[in-house]
Amino acid sequence: MSWKVEQGERLDFDDVLIKPQSSNLSSRADVVLTRKMTFMHSNRKWEGIPLMVANMDTTGTVEMCRALTPYKIITCLHKHYDVSDIPVDLDKDYYAVSTGTSTKDKEKLVQIMESLRPHFIVVDVANGYTLSFLEYCKELRQDYPQVTIIAGNVATPEMVESLLKEGGVDIVKCGIGSGSVCTTRIKTGIGVPQLSVALECGNAAEKNIGHIVSDGGCKTPGDIVKALGAGAHFVMLGGMMAGHEESG
Repeated sequence: MSWKVEQGERLDFDDVLIKPQSSNLSSRADVVLTRKMTFMHSNRKWEGIPLMVANMDTTGTVEMCRALTPYKIITCLHKHYDVSDIPVDLDKDYYAVSTGTSTKDKEKLVQIMESLRPHFIVVDVANGYTLSFLEYCKELRQDYPQVTIIAGNVATPEMVESLLKEGGVDIVKCGIGSGSVCTTRIKTGIGVPQLSVALECGNAAEKNIGHIVSDGGCKTPGDIVKALGAGAHFVMLGGMMAGHEESG
């Protein structure tokens, strides 16, 4: 195995600030937070606040979904829910069901899709750099052409492009090791500083008319703004959404 040290600066949220500029708005209350998007493969149109609650078992709960749907925020439900646990009256524009890539995960997903027909699926794996993951996304796109697929995690523009163009993914989940409870960097030394992830992966998505969600690293509302400013289309929150009454 050969190793190559990449030259060049990589940045995290704490490394940058946003330079102030003049504005025509008279108050922060005048800022419109909602965005309108059309997803490249599902062709589904969506409008809402570009935040996603992480599909962790302590945050991606039905209770969280009910609390945030009025604000047009997507909750990614954790994958431990059975089909009978997910209420049929949830707004399909503001929740996603989650799955892994095992045979058991796929069997459960088939039941959920047949029963609930959700608009969003999250394919969540620890390492998105495998051929089997790419193939799984391809199969999912073939099986459910009208569903918006969110998949990851990856942290490089090359893999974003592969998942968008070859895998049929609509929104690539970007970020490795930056989450508050993630131990990937400690155990493996793998990762990329998250602001640079949003910048580089966001650029790759724009070139391919796709979308990314910056997943991990946000400790304050200002970090969310930095991720969106760098090029993320959505920001996924885990630790910031934990510890509330609606959390698991």
